[in-house]
Amino acid sequence: MEIDKAVRESDDIRLKTKYNNAIYVIQRALALYSVEEVAFSFNGGKDSTVLLHLLRAGYYMHKAGTNLSTRDPVNDETTFPIRTIYFESSSAFPEINSFTYDTAFVYKLQMDIIRLDFKSGLEALLKDKPIRAIFLGVRIGDPTAVGQEQFSPSSPGWPPFMRVNPILDWSYRDVWAFLLTCKVQYCSLYDQGYTSIGSIHDTVPNALLCHTKTDNSEEKYKPAYLLPDGRLERAGRVKKLTSQPLNAVSNGVNHEESHWKSMSTASVIAVGDEILSGTVEDRVGSVLCRKLHSIGWVVSHVSITRNDIDAVADEVDRQKSTNDMVFIYGGVGPLPSDVTVAGIAKAFGVRMAPDEEFEEYLRHLIGERCTGDRNEMAQLPEGITELMHHDKLRVPLIKCQNVIILTATNAAELEKEWDCLIELMKSNELLVMTEPFVSKRLATTLSDVEAAQPLSDIAIKFPDVYTGAYRESRGGSIVITFTGKDEARIRAAAEALCKKFHPGAFSEVD
Repeated sequence: MEIDKAVRESDDIRLKTKYNNAIYVIQRALALYSVEEVAFSFNGGKDSTVLLHLLRAGYYMHKAGTNLSTRDPVNDETTFPIRTIYFESSSAFPEINSFTYDTAFVYKLQMDIIRLDFKSGLEALLKDKPIRAIFLGVRIGDPTAVGQEQFSPSSPGWPPFMRVNPILDWSYRDVWAFLLTCKVQYCSLYDQGYTSIGSIHDTVPNALLCHTKTDNSEEKYKPAYLLPDGRLERAGRVKKLTSQPLNAVSNGVNHEESHWKSMSTASVIAVGDEILSGTVEDRVGSVLCRKLHSIGWVVSHVSITRNDIDAVADEVDRQKSTNDMVFIYGGVGPLPSDVTVAGIAKAFGVRMAPDEEFEEYLRHLIGERCTGDRNEMAQLPEGITELMHHDKLRVPLIKCQNVIILTATNAAELEKEWDCLIELMKSNELLVMTEPFVSKRLATTLSDVEAAQPLSDIAIKFPDVYTGAYRESRGGSIVITFTGKDEARIRAAAEALCKKFHPGAFSEVD
């Protein structure tokens, strides 16, 4: 076979060793499982491209029981029998999709296209097919490689199957040595400076491959195989800044424990002069914060900004880089004061451009009134906008990278939008949902001074519980709040505080 022949004629001893080890793993798996019981997860990336060709060589060797380097490659052009799984995503690069389908055609892959998230897709596939093992292009250094071996059972909570990792011990250099030695096609993005490809939202060309350029020239990149240090292959992945930790107490004591720092954070932005002037009371924000807490997210910031493009742009720019997600509402519509979408475009440094799909939705919604100035509503930030469709929504939600635009103007509308948003983002794995926050409230007539030091002590003793306080009304009772994800710890913190005072000093608030 051409792959086996190319490697064996190479002078690269390291590549030969890696190749032989990978082929052994593949042949071992094919000895343990029938062809009908194995599958191959292909995503169009460099690692899975390597694995595809290793599987081709390994399968034909297994089938023949001998080294195929002397066989006629023409006679080997039969259908590749190992079932191939491709998880198609709307956030994948077009080049990845094109390469995947072209490859499937060239090598006659029996490809199952799955449009669900990875876990749900596997559950459906394994329920329908007798698959017991899946070949994966996982390598040491990948985020998912931790704790894996060449044969590793699936993780608890996942459908049962054996993960087979033939290239687990391969390096970035090994991958490119194989692709170049065997002269096989790979995705064109790798010739444009991309070294590790994820979604269109988190992948850019690796800056380490950028050519020297003048002020007037366009950035150009060397191909991925010229990256001098393979350990930096993921430097092209857009890194989220560390989420802002939630302070453990409201009196300034700040805890740095990882259980706070690792939580997903969101920022909430309201747009409206009428809110700032006090003409309208903002109720959407408080409901939205409760919704976010219900899925285990920390709300790091809530702000209200003017109906001004620059003001919106400045606020979005600050929040989008320091939070996992930004939710913005208000200032969306056909009025001159509705500048939210334009402000978001400016924050990302893109122009507003007509969106034909969104315009069609508006035309169905408002008919022939969608003309002239009203047509401006169909202008959306170019290149960063994703329309999120749901059959319960008359108009799709708008997502601009990690900024979600909500059109709700009251709590009832938010409830509907939120339910649809959660359903959409769960299906696309865009929103990480964790244990919800729970809270306990105690009211007391104690003064602030009396409660201050005991609360500080509780905050230090229970760093995983957020301890706060507020006064119900002028001269009214103080309400102490305990918030966290472990109800037992919250209860323990509340009991510890009560023990510091005389019985009856606190009463529980519903």
